[in-house]
Amino acid sequence: MTSVTLHSDELRSLLLSRIRDVPDYPKPGVLFKDITPLLADPEAFGALTGVLAGLCRERGATKVVGLEARGFILAAPAAVQAGIGFVPVRKAGKLPGATLAQAYELEYGSAEIEIHAEDLTPEDRVLVIDDVLATGGTAEASLRLIRRSGAQVAGVAVLMELSFLPGRVRLEPALEGAPLDVLITV
Repeated sequence: MTSVTLHSDELRSLLLSRIRDVPDYPKPGVLFKDITPLLADPEAFGALTGVLAGLCRERGATKVVGLEARGFILAAPAAVQAGIGFVPVRKAGKLPGATLAQAYELEYGSAEIEIHAEDLTPEDRVLVIDDVLATGGTAEASLRLIRRSGAQVAGVAVLMELSFLPGRVRLEPALEGAPLDVLITV
């Protein structure tokens, strides 16, 4: 697994300055990293979109998978800017028609995600984009879905990695050598 430092200190500072800390959300003791101020700032959101689109091109991606829900917001404009398709990965039961599903374990319990069965083909190279790498469960499950569809994994790109959580360690085996690109580590 590789972590690529692609981004200048200026870009990192811009992005960090637009991420708001919200103490005790969604429960006491949690410091939530709110990206909505970043999304509201056209300079910061545009810079982030440009970097993600550049990663799509650099990794040879033909499709981008965005993870529900904030991953959609980051992945869709990056896909458009890169000139490639966007495929949403949704919570189970949210997509109509034929789907592929993947269950995964959470800290307390389990969850399931789905993609449309026909949206990825063996010719596709897929870059997964999400806002945060925390425990790594959703990203790991998305890689399994991509491979089950027959497509290749081009890598995973996240805005922010929470280094105090085990996401990187959990994700590493599922990457099978594909790159992990992290813009900000907190």
